Parts: sequence; C-alpha cells; structure tokens
Amino acid sequence: MNIEANPARGTRTLEARAQVFAALGDPARLAIVELLRDQDVAPHALGAQLDIPSNLLSHHLRVLEAAGLVARTRSQGDGRRSYVSLNQDAVDGLLDAASAIHAKRVVFVCTKNSARSILAEAIWAGASDIPVTSAGTHPVEAINPRTRKAATRAHLTIVRDTPALVEQVLRPDDLIISVCDGVNEELPELPNGRLHWSVPDPVREGTDAAFNRVVRELTQRIESLAPRVHAPRARKATS
Repeated sequence: MNIEANPARGTRTLEARAQVFAALGDPARLAIVELLRDQDVAPHALGAQLDIPSNLLSHHLRVLEAAGLVARTRSQGDGRRSYVSLNQDAVDGLLDAASAIHAKRVVFVCTKNSARSILAEAIWAGASDIPVTSAGTHPVEAINPRTRKAATRAHLTIVRDTPALVEQVLRPDDLIISVCDGVNEELPELPNGRLHWSVPDPVREGTDAAFNRVVRELTQRIESLAPRVHAPRARKATS
C-alpha cells in the first residue's frame, strides 16, 4: 500500500484516527461513550451515573467533542438543558459488542404523537419482530400530514391511525424510547426500561427536508438498536 500517493489526505486521516484512539484511551471517556451508545444523556445525568465531578466531566466532553465522537445539542423542551449524543459513525467497530435488551414491546413516545414517534413506530415495525406502538404525553387529534408524506417517500407503513395518550398505551414490561426532549423531561419515573433520543422536531421547521432528516436519523438509530432487543426468555416451570 502506498500511503504517499496522497500525503495530505493520508496524514489527515491518520491524525484524526489517532485523536479518536487517544480520546478513548481514558477509562472515564470510554465509559461516557459506552453509556451514550443507545441514548442521549444530559451532562448532569452523565456525571451522576458515572460519578464524575462536573469540572472533570466538562474536560472529558471537550476532548470527545474535539475528536468528533460526541456532540451537544440544546434541549427543545427545557432550553436550559443540553443533551450529549454519540457520533455512531466515529466509533463504528471500536467498541465491544453491546449487551442485549429484553422487552416484550417497544413504545416510542413524543409530545403530540403526530410526527417523530409515528415515524419511529413505522421504521421499527419493518426492522424488528418485537411488537411496537407509539403514544404522546399530549396527543393531538390527527397525525401531521407531512408525517404521512414522509412515510410514503421512505416506503414506510404508518401503524397507528390516530394519536394516543401514553397512559392508555403503556404496559409495565414495555421499553420506552422517548424521541422528544420535552417528554424525557416531563415523563415521571416509571418501572419500565427507558432510553432517550434527542431528535429535533421536524414540525417546527415544517419542511419535507426536515422530515426526511428525522426519518434518516431514526432509521440509523433503530437499525443499530433493533438487533439487540429480544423478547424475555420464558421462565421454566417448576415441578
């Protein structure tokens, strides 16, 4: 292999890769990245879960951001909050295999149950045999028309006919995936397994491009998670 055929490009690639490996060489930063593999987490929650002081956590996040491994976005719910998300492409093939998640059903939740959760439900239905549904904390009367158009463009089949209230849908053994910052900040503590994806609201922009971006992001996240979600094993009968 001739790495000098394009020295500038080769050097940049090697330097970028070296920066990634250096960033992951610290146990705390590796723990942060592994925690972000399945969900987006607010900095204060990262610090609490990993027992890292806020000033040290800020340093680690700056290193990970500089290496292109994570990004911070402002919450669309409580604007005082931010969420840290993982750049999945940057860590592809670098992390150990993630553990399995057991759930009888997946429930995608957003505020109105008219756009993001509806699209996530449709994408999941085509990617996994685990049953899926969706709901909202403050559901509206009808699914957003742009949601239906986005589903058609992506060759998705919308599962739900009308938005539903989360309390009327949720079961104790469901895995909740919130796709709305407001829901993550509003939904009370529940016994359910729970993940959060900080997905921008396409309705705010109101364009086909915004809805298409949401479909792509949800598809990427679901394709990464779905193979690891399995139905709980049946308990053996005792004699």
